[in-house]
Amino acid sequence: MMFDKIKDKINEDYVKEGAKKTRKKDITHTLDNQEEIDKKMSNTSFLEKYAELGKLMINMLKDYKKGTYGEVPWFTIASIVFALLYVLNPLDLIPDFIPGFGYIDDMSVFTLALKFIETDLHKYMDWKLEETE
Repeated sequence: MMFDKIKDKINEDYVKEGAKKTRKKDITHTLDNQEEIDKKMSNTSFLEKYAELGKLMINMLKDYKKGTYGEVPWFTIASIVFALLYVLNPLDLIPDFIPGFGYIDDMSVFTLALKFIETDLHKYMDWKLEETE
């Protein structure tokens, strides 16, 4: 029952709407909280497998903010910011302190955001590899 309600609330439209509300200053807020996001994703069994993707997303944000990587649509940047700030927020749809369940919504939002940005993330990885050669 509880999972059905969460599933109904956290869907593609939820993530799209959150991304649409994202502003440029949210990039700075996300990057300012990078250590907390990394720590939370690395220390959470549900999100462990996403920790490396989270680091890649933060690197994309850094390169975007510095102006060294601009080949990315705003919606992709906004989706990354929304997903990472959602993961950072301990009091979201399911508060993180609820054992075993607290990170289900975080994982859902992160997974949906990944679905939207997958192609752009691959382009960024290709660009990053070319930059290091």
